[in-house]
Amino acid sequence: MSDAFFYYLSHADSFFWSYIAFVIIMLLGCYLSFQTRFYQIRALPTILKTFFSFLGKSPATKTRGIHPLRTFFASVGGMIGIGNIVGIVTAVQMGGPGALFWVWVAALVGGIIKYSEIFLGIKHRVANDHGGYDGGPKYFLKSAFKNQWISIFIAILLCIYGVEIYQFSVVTNSLSTNLGLNRYMVIGALLSVILYAGIGGIPRVSKICSWVMPFFMVIYLGMGLWIVCQEIALLPGVLKNVFVSAFTGHAAVGGFAGSTALLAIQHGMSRAAYSADIGIGYDSIIQSESSTVYPERQAQLAVLGVCIDNLVCTMSILVVLLSGVWTSTEAIEGSSLVQHALSNYFPFMHIFIPLFLLVVGYTTMIAYFCVGIKCARYLSPTYGLPVYTVYAIAALIFFSFFEQTQALLVMSVAGALLLITNLIGIFMLRDQIVFTLEPHKTAFVDKESKACMRNEGGV
Repeated sequence: MSDAFFYYLSHADSFFWSYIAFVIIMLLGCYLSFQTRFYQIRALPTILKTFFSFLGKSPATKTRGIHPLRTFFASVGGMIGIGNIVGIVTAVQMGGPGALFWVWVAALVGGIIKYSEIFLGIKHRVANDHGGYDGGPKYFLKSAFKNQWISIFIAILLCIYGVEIYQFSVVTNSLSTNLGLNRYMVIGALLSVILYAGIGGIPRVSKICSWVMPFFMVIYLGMGLWIVCQEIALLPGVLKNVFVSAFTGHAAVGGFAGSTALLAIQHGMSRAAYSADIGIGYDSIIQSESSTVYPERQAQLAVLGVCIDNLVCTMSILVVLLSGVWTSTEAIEGSSLVQHALSNYFPFMHIFIPLFLLVVGYTTMIAYFCVGIKCARYLSPTYGLPVYTVYAIAALIFFSFFEQTQALLVMSVAGALLLITNLIGIFMLRDQIVFTLEPHKTAFVDKESKACMRNEGGV
C-alpha cells in the first residue's frame, strides 16, 4: 500500500516540478527581474553594505525582535544543510550535469522572489506575546486573497514542511552506518536535541546557528575549492557538459542511466528551490522575527543568503562531477555520494561526513521545527504546541525507517503546494513591494521599535 502511495506521489511531484513550478518560478522571477532592472544584481553592493552595517552594531536595548544578523544566520542555518550537500547531488544523479545550470537559473530568479517574500512577511507581521513578531505567508496571503482559509491551508502545509523528515533520515542513517552506532539510540538522542532547540524558539535557534554555521561553511567550501584546484584541467570540459546537457539532456555513461533536458530542469529547479527555500515561505517566517523596522534591509540580507546557498550547492555538484563518482556503476545513495567523492582527496571522510551532516542537518531541522511550532500555535494557541510535538516525534521516527528518496518526496510535494500558493500571492501584492538601493526607505514601526530605528540610523 505504501509503495502505491509513493508511486502516485512521485508522479504528482514529477508533473508539478516539470510543467508547473518551472513555469511559475521563471515567469514571476523574470517579471520582477525585468521590472526592477535585475535589482538582485544591482543591489549587491548595497546588500554587502547592509550586512557589514549590522555586523558593527550591537542590538538595541528594550527592542522587540531579534538582531537582524542573528535572524539572518538562523535563516542561513535552515537553508544550508543536507539539501545543499546530499539533496542537491541527487539532481545530478537523476538529471545529469545539466541540472547545475538550472540550479544557477533558480538562484538568479529566486533571489528577487526571496526579497519579495521577506519584504511582505515583515510588512504584514504582527507583534506576539513572546517579545517578538509573527509574520510570513500566513499573514500576507490574507491580504492577497482576502480569505482566512488560505492562511489556515498554508499554516497546515508549513506544519508538515516544518518536520524535516528527509534530513533526519539522512543524519540517522549516516551516523548509524558510518560510526556503527545503534540506530534507536541515534534517533532518540537526535530527537532530544531537536526538541530542546525548537521549543526554545527562534532566539535559541539563532544563537546556535550564529556560532555553528560560519565555521562549518568555511571548512566545506575550502575542501571543495581544493578539489576544484586539483582538477582544474577537467573544469572546462565539465562546464561544457553542464551547458550542453542543460538543453539537450545527457546520454548514458557508466552507471548513469541518461537523462532528458526536462529531467535536468525538473531536478535542478526543484532541488534548488528546496535548498534555498524559494517561494516556500519558511524563510519569510524566520526573518520576520528581525528587530529591524525597515523590511528592505532584512530582505536584502535574504538575497545574500540565496547567493551563499547557491555557492554551497555549486561546490557540492562540482565535487561530484569533477571526481567522476556520479557515473559510478555502484548504487550509491545521495548521502554516500559526496562522501565517496571527498574520500578520493581527503582521509577520514567516513568520520568527518557523518559529523558534518549532523551539524548542518541539525541547524536546518531546528530552524524548520521552529517554523512548524509557530504555525501550529497560529492554528491553535492552546493545543498547537503539544499536538505538533507529538506529530513531529511520530513522523521523524516513522520516516527514519524509509528510503531517503521517499522522505524527500514528501518534502518536495509539500513544498510544491506552498510554492504555487505563495508565488500567486506575491504576484498579487507586487505593488506593495519596495525595491530600493537607498537605506531607510520604508519603515513599519510599533511603539516598542523606535529605539531600534535610532540604533539603525533612522529618523
